[in-house]
Amino acid sequence: MRCAAFRFITRNMKIDADSPRVKFPPPLAFIGTLLAGWVLERWIGEPAIPVIPYSLLHTMGMVALVLGAAVILTAQGLFLRSRTDSRPWKADSDLILDGVYKWSRNPMYLGMALVYLGITMLNDSGTQLCLLLPLLFVIQKEVIEPEEAYLASRFGEPYLAYKASVRRWI
Repeated sequence: MRCAAFRFITRNMKIDADSPRVKFPPPLAFIGTLLAGWVLERWIGEPAIPVIPYSLLHTMGMVALVLGAAVILTAQGLFLRSRTDSRPWKADSDLILDGVYKWSRNPMYLGMALVYLGITMLNDSGTQLCLLLPLLFVIQKEVIEPEEAYLASRFGEPYLAYKASVRRWI
């Protein structure tokens, strides 16, 4: 069941014909999954992340949160500098291959995953943590794979060479 806010956002997205045609904003998927985990915990109880002492978990969560935010902001800065739209439902005017894109083809999604992981650790939420893998599977299938097919058709050999030399995540 989709909430009214999700319907409003996705209905008002103007999807370019020449784009990966992603049908939802990926940050919304991460936020929605975090909220779903929070609601699920209220319903079934609050299972904690086992084995790790909370002080260490808190420190690791802060590191993941800050690192993820830094990766996202760095990648977004590269898009702004090249004047390319970073939204996956808009056409790309340039292929960005430098900065954080030298070591990950998807640094924004990697950054979002790190922020999600950091929040999960700070919440000591076993439920939210368990939802991360299905979320990443959905992002891979519904966002990354269409983006990669689009970039290959739009930019051809330069993108294919880049794809062969840089990993998808890290």
